[in-house]
Amino acid sequence: MTFRNGLSSLLRPEDSVLVLIDHQPYQLANLNSHEPQMVVNNTVGLAKVAKAFGVPTILTTVVAGRGGNLFPQVSDVFRGQEIIDRTFINTWQDPKVVDVVKATGRKQLILAGLWTEVCVAMPAIQALGEGWDVTVITDASGGVSVEAHQVAIQRMIAAGANMMTWLALAAEWQRDWARAETAGKVTDVIIQHAGGSGIAYLWEQQLLNTPVPKTA
Repeated sequence: MTFRNGLSSLLRPEDSVLVLIDHQPYQLANLNSHEPQMVVNNTVGLAKVAKAFGVPTILTTVVAGRGGNLFPQVSDVFRGQEIIDRTFINTWQDPKVVDVVKATGRKQLILAGLWTEVCVAMPAIQALGEGWDVTVITDASGGVSVEAHQVAIQRMIAAGANMMTWLALAAEWQRDWARAETAGKVTDVIIQHAGGSGIAYLWEQQLLNTPVPKTA
């Protein structure tokens, strides 16, 4: 087993590409591993962070005519962007998706989707076998049961995948609060989507009167 450690193993926005998979009504209807609204919130937070860092984000659905359109809260983050609709359950078997990902020239592949045990696990395991550095954002994903979600995570870890949450990813991309070009944008996403952490930050600003400077 190859261990993922060392500074070079941390995720970098300039090397990352994000694929959001099947955040659709049909899948949400039988999401039982998480509170559904939490997954929607976390997915939107993830999408906004990716946009803040300029990380290419691929939006994809499966048979949207039956399963429903991508959550509007997510598509609104990337207004006007094409959403790739598939028939393949395994996203990584669809050349339209893979070609777009490969065209970015990036090798840190980040996945989130519904359901974890199906539409996330299959592309993660296939991409790992093809040499990609795969990270799954577990709290912007979910399964039909707690067991299904957890077993899928175990299966992907065994295959070599890295697991993170959306807020941990934001921190890893930011890495240094002195990076003023993104610090304000990240802070805005934390305020909007990180619950108590966002409220605590606003309170800190109130008490200390130390707002993060906004970039032009």
